[in-house]
Amino acid sequence: MKLIKSEKLEKSMHELQFSIDADAFKAAVADVFKREGKKYSVPGFRKGKAPRHLIEQMYGKDVFTYDAINDLFPAAYEQALKEAAVEAVGRPDVSVDSADGENGVQLTVKVAEKPEVKVSAYTGLAVEKTVHTVEDSEIADEIKRMQERNARECTRDGASENGDIVDIDFDGYVDGKAFEGGKAEHYMLTLGSGSFIPGFEEQCVGHKAGEDFDVNVTFPKEYQAEELAGKDATFKIKLHEVKYKELPELDDDFAKDVSEYDTLDALKDSIRKQKQEQYDKQDALDVENKLVDQVVGGMEAEIPQDMYEARMDEMVNDFAYRVEQQGLKLDQYLKYMGQTVEQFRQSFMPQAEKQVKIRLALEAVAAKEKIEAAEDDVSAEIKRIADQYKMEEEKVKGLVNLDDLKKDLAVNKAIDFLKEKAKITEKPAEKADEAAKKEESAE
Repeated sequence: MKLIKSEKLEKSMHELQFSIDADAFKAAVADVFKREGKKYSVPGFRKGKAPRHLIEQMYGKDVFTYDAINDLFPAAYEQALKEAAVEAVGRPDVSVDSADGENGVQLTVKVAEKPEVKVSAYTGLAVEKTVHTVEDSEIADEIKRMQERNARECTRDGASENGDIVDIDFDGYVDGKAFEGGKAEHYMLTLGSGSFIPGFEEQCVGHKAGEDFDVNVTFPKEYQAEELAGKDATFKIKLHEVKYKELPELDDDFAKDVSEYDTLDALKDSIRKQKQEQYDKQDALDVENKLVDQVVGGMEAEIPQDMYEARMDEMVNDFAYRVEQQGLKLDQYLKYMGQTVEQFRQSFMPQAEKQVKIRLALEAVAAKEKIEAAEDDVSAEIKRIADQYKMEEEKVKGLVNLDDLKKDLAVNKAIDFLKEKAKITEKPAEKADEAAKKEESAE
């Protein structure tokens, strides 16, 4: 490969012109003939036995040319990019200027390249950190959920109460006629759950097992089945059984039964600690996002559309992989969602644009501050991945691109740098009861 021209164009595009020597081209054409020649028929010869010059006479002298160029292009293109110090970020637009056995091949390529990025102010940035602390009510709510998960269902002999679970048959009628979907047997309904039409569950309260009774309701005007919307209906009910949940006592024995802790206080402390750790991570991430947003806001760069397109494709592929892990093909998922592939792809554009800008801004900060990943950083990350996926570290090294990993780690260190140099003021988060009072006063 010989690089002839390297020229920057507008909007982060780059043009490369390079050649491939005649000997390499002739050898590639010969290889294509050996591989593909058997496909061509020439009168007077058995298929696959015709000489090359007769095939070229009959099908055109360039019959093997473009396959040969395709074989040679990847290595030559990579070498040209390296020699021109161009970091391509999109698919190349290739044109063949000339190709013959005497002079070889000359190609012109236009490709989007990683843009030059300028970041201005990124030290001393001012952000406010909202600090959340765990409230006692949150602990109580979590304990309540644990109580309910470990509740025992008991049969109620008397009348049903709100919160009970009733086993019912129901048969619905509108204008004296049964309607589709209005009938079921042994349906388990939690009274007060709000899962049925307004008024239905309330009229089931107070009845005993073995009773038959009617429930009269009106379907909401916005009901999904238009033929029922706004209509009066009567449901004939047979109540088979009433059950209620018996919650376990909140004591040390409860803590031992549902957790690794010996006392209820220890269980509550562990819940508080876990929730506080979640809040701390959330608050720290919020600070990082505010800092990065400021850096991106002051960034100057001509970002090529190809970068956004490439990121969108990566996001679509990642989503497709996750869906396939659940036994569903992407085209099936899109059919259920009523979307075309392109509509689905375009839905990722805002997120793709944001991620590309953030990455470019942080890489620019890392470059200006000469932030790099040390070997210890790389080793620690390899170990973390190996531990997470229960793999050997050597196997992880064989699977990951170490250069990309180093860039990712440098970007993470750039975020740490922003935080170290930032002016961060803390503000306690508004408590739930205070927020509720404000909402009430606003109403």
